[in-house]
Amino acid sequence: MTARTLFHLLSDRAERLSDKCVFSFVRGQLNDRIYRTYGELHVRASAIAAELQRRLSPGERAILLFPPGLDFIDAFFGCLYAGVVAVPVSPPRTRKFASSLGLVVESAQARIVLSTSDHLKQFRSSYEEVPALRDTTWQAADEIGNDAAADWKYPQVCERDLAFLQFTSGSTASPKGVMLSHGNLLSNSATIGRAFGTSEASKAVFWLPLYHDMGLIGGVIQPVFCGGSCTLLAPPAFLQRPMLWLEAITQDQATISGGPDFAYDVCARKISADEARGLNLSSWDVAFTGAEAVRSRTLNHFAEKFAPAGFRRTSFFPCYGLAEATLIVSGGPRQELPRIIEVDAAELRLDRIREASDPHSARPVVSCGPCLPEQRLEIVNPNTLQCCGEEQVGEIWVRGPSVAQGYFGQPEMSDYTFRANLADGTEGPFLRTGDLGFLRNGELFVTGRLKDLIVIRGRNYYPEDIEQTVEAVHAGFRAGHCLAFSIDEDHIERLVVVQEMEPRTKTVDAEPIFRAVRRAIALTHGVEVHAIVLAKAGANPKTTSGKRRRSAGRQAFLNEQIDSHAIWRAVPVPANAPPIPAEPRHFTFSEIRDWLQQRISAQLNVPKEQVRASIPFLELGMGSLDAMEVATDLQAWLGRELSPTAIYNYPNVDSLARWLSNSAPEPAAAESEAAPVYDEIPVDLEDLRNDVLKLSEAEMEAFICQEMAKQQSATS
Repeated sequence: MTARTLFHLLSDRAERLSDKCVFSFVRGQLNDRIYRTYGELHVRASAIAAELQRRLSPGERAILLFPPGLDFIDAFFGCLYAGVVAVPVSPPRTRKFASSLGLVVESAQARIVLSTSDHLKQFRSSYEEVPALRDTTWQAADEIGNDAAADWKYPQVCERDLAFLQFTSGSTASPKGVMLSHGNLLSNSATIGRAFGTSEASKAVFWLPLYHDMGLIGGVIQPVFCGGSCTLLAPPAFLQRPMLWLEAITQDQATISGGPDFAYDVCARKISADEARGLNLSSWDVAFTGAEAVRSRTLNHFAEKFAPAGFRRTSFFPCYGLAEATLIVSGGPRQELPRIIEVDAAELRLDRIREASDPHSARPVVSCGPCLPEQRLEIVNPNTLQCCGEEQVGEIWVRGPSVAQGYFGQPEMSDYTFRANLADGTEGPFLRTGDLGFLRNGELFVTGRLKDLIVIRGRNYYPEDIEQTVEAVHAGFRAGHCLAFSIDEDHIERLVVVQEMEPRTKTVDAEPIFRAVRRAIALTHGVEVHAIVLAKAGANPKTTSGKRRRSAGRQAFLNEQIDSHAIWRAVPVPANAPPIPAEPRHFTFSEIRDWLQQRISAQLNVPKEQVRASIPFLELGMGSLDAMEVATDLQAWLGRELSPTAIYNYPNVDSLARWLSNSAPEPAAAESEAAPVYDEIPVDLEDLRNDVLKLSEAEMEAFICQEMAKQQSATS
């Protein structure tokens, strides 16, 4: 590989493989795709680059704000062709998320936002409510014609120049943009290529978001690097119907695909044995799994379920990496069984590794493989900064050409994280990952996190952000006295919050407070809560200097030692949803509403009576994966296809049931564009808006729906 930058890489591929399809995007059904050849991608990138060169100077930043699709890839390479630094971000879902986007724009000092014309028409007004977004130039990339490519000028870029900023998923209070150069990306791509054994014959399938490091580097840059091809699925389409992922692998005879542990888990749980036998996964050579804890139970369940479809257990490729090291650090080896050891859980809590003699105290830990070539990995005592022995747990430190340049505009944090030295001062600099692990026979086993980062379903959440959200929920909450942490329950990471009440508190009406906390966290962070503790004043542990001791709080919670006023836990409730009918039929409003309430109560582990029909799904605490799992079962029960966005277009049980009972089955594509259907009853929306100005969009819609129902009742 002789390319010096990603721009040179694509230019070379376009010259040699002009007519070869590099990307296809599945719009709904597998046979409904749009394609991009290497030559077409080169032309689109050149045209967008010409427009960017007219507006920006080399090295300036451009925000990429795109729904799933090929427009994102065109714009990403358009930035590289212009010498402009791309900043991929997730399209916000609510006003709070739009505010977070504004913080990213400010942190990156971006001057332009690239998106699609449809997205801008739909959301531009809500973005303009955020000052940082209102003052930024907006450009619809799909409105730039290919003829603009004639004005493109060859960029002067080298391997040391920044290619893009990867904003680490998580903190909304202080977003951190990892500075990745062309050299970092080419080095890590070469490492991935060697580890995965990629070539021009490689075929990949990816559903991971393209603004995520694994989705962008693995699903976009790596196929171009090896000259292969990749099929892309919209993340909501996978979440709604996980079978689509495996069907795409079957149809394309893909060789490479993967994702976080939860993706394999949901497939093993949701896909029936009969459906599995209809697949052909024999071409799947590399099934990588990373981005969160790799669990042996998940590997076993998936391998057993899909062995009849030709899936081989040796295809699993557990790996470890992080955005600060571009992507991959360790993994594999390829075509070997994953190595799993059973360690003593009590010894592990003391940072010591002993193989378990008692199965009741055993904790399985999966190897994430050896450190990959051209990189160095050390396990370091975070207090003494000395290297640990083989039977000791320490912080994972990494050094090599894939380690990023630092965090954009944050020199002090960059020095601490990216320029660490061992105690003797002779070796460095290293990247401090904040993750804990140990080495055995040259392979890395990841055991936890030194930092308090919470990772649920492959997504990062910073506890200080969640704590700040919770503390603002109720006047009786003590500011600065909330703890947010995760626990491992049934081999799944789950969120717990412990909030102290004011010292003068005598009694607590707990249920409305619990609902308000669940609603606030779901609306602001999009994650479900497993347990909430309303603690008495002084219950949460702190250091002598007043810092929160989240690890000690976690242990106190697990030991049931927190002095509290009230505790709420998500308790499993058996699902009693009506069986799937033999033939599709029309269901009444009451039937659909009852089914939804039963199914959601089972999904969220709450009693059915708490799933009130008028409460927005977000207020119930439903995250995106919960919503999609419910939508998948709803689809099967109704005997009709639903758009992945249907459950968001109709944000509570009543509105969704009303729409489903009143509407005839429609194609998914048409459904996704439909607006919520309400009875045509005159309502002064402006008066309502003035009354509920402080409500979110979802709350607003639910309120209007209730008012219409009241008027309908009065009219009848």
